[in-house]
Amino acid sequence: MTASEGMRTVLTYLTSIPAWYLATSVDGQPHVRPFSFAAEQDGKIWFCTATTKDVWEELAANPRFEATAWWPGHGWLILRGEAGLEDRADAAMRQAGFDHLTMLGERYAGPDDPTLVFFSVENPSAWICTHEEWTPIEL
Repeated sequence: MTASEGMRTVLTYLTSIPAWYLATSVDGQPHVRPFSFAAEQDGKIWFCTATTKDVWEELAANPRFEATAWWPGHGWLILRGEAGLEDRADAAMRQAGFDHLTMLGERYAGPDDPTLVFFSVENPSAWICTHEEWTPIEL
């Protein structure tokens, strides 16, 4: 599997289910919450949140995170990385993130609302897991 195939595999997992989970850790205390937006831009995976949420502050304090997604019949995904906090989302991704989060009931002034923020997955490692094995995904 090439890196681009691996990227497609990870994005398929994250976008084929209603929610997946992202964990952060600050001061030794783990924090887990559901996420549901993932996209690709510039050869990287990107997630969307808001600067008003605890997760943004936690990633600023410690950018390391882990995400997991279970897709019935396909095993589960584990994705580890560091949050790249420089928001370089293009207009299409900003619009997609805005549409997605407002569909969930969140409120923003528009896709360019300064509280709406995108972060990239840097230094990623990923696996598709079953009860028998973890299969690495090239990213």
